[in-house]
Amino acid sequence: MIGAIVGDIVGSVYEWNNIKSKEFPLFQDKCFFTDDTVMTIAVTEGLMNGGTKDDFIDAMKKYGRMYPNAGYGGRFGSWLLSDSREPYHSWGNGSAMWVSPCGWAMDCGFTARTGMRPSNGRQWARLSAAVTHDHPEGIKGAMAVADAIFMCRYYFGGYCGDYEKPIDDDPEECKRRMKEHIEAEYGYDLSKSLDEIRPTYRFNETCQETVPQAIVAFLESTDFEDAIRNAISLGGDSDTLAAITGSIAEAAYGVPQWMKDKAWEYLDEPLWDVLRRWRKELSQRSIH
Repeated sequence: MIGAIVGDIVGSVYEWNNIKSKEFPLFQDKCFFTDDTVMTIAVTEGLMNGGTKDDFIDAMKKYGRMYPNAGYGGRFGSWLLSDSREPYHSWGNGSAMWVSPCGWAMDCGFTARTGMRPSNGRQWARLSAAVTHDHPEGIKGAMAVADAIFMCRYYFGGYCGDYEKPIDDDPEECKRRMKEHIEAEYGYDLSKSLDEIRPTYRFNETCQETVPQAIVAFLESTDFEDAIRNAISLGGDSDTLAAITGSIAEAAYGVPQWMKDKAWEYLDEPLWDVLRRWRKELSQRSIH
């Protein structure tokens, strides 16, 4: 999930000042973490507290009120500050940008042993979306990103066990299988290239016009940094695009240590604490 946070911070200065190029400085003095980071942290704590619908609601409201000026959308910001615990049928891209912890909670070893995809992470992805984004498109966006993260961890990580030959030495085949699954399972069109998308792409807060573009930015990448640059070069909702792409790219490539260290400089102690506890929990679960 640090990949999502890096993408959010790097993209923060381009959301309202789009740059249709891959040539830009990654970390700047004006960069900052946004609601994408805050809600990713909230979903992480919700998972650690049990992963129920109420756990996600409690954590979102807790961190939303701790960071009230992080840049939330209008309806989501109102929900955070209200007493309501009911969803409001959103199909916004928030559900996809905060879902990355759910993709990391899925056990690759289980799939390697059984040949079956673990259902827990997909259920957590659905629940984390449905607390507010209960429109089918909002849920679909979150589940597609969680699946993409899991599949990258599984294939790029060299899992497969007795059921198929590991393909971690063939990145393009890893990507092909993930792309094929996302298109078949969720109906997203991932056929357009970045060069085809970029000229006409504009700011859009929906899952259906953010998630496919973010996935393509990963599919055309060569490493983590290249994926972030691809996402931001599209323009649009830059921090959220880069957060989604970064969350997937981390699962495939990892995040360079210097970028992790730099991102931590933009965070504060409450956010650091959740990251530390999450890292410890994943280690205890033996999920990598």
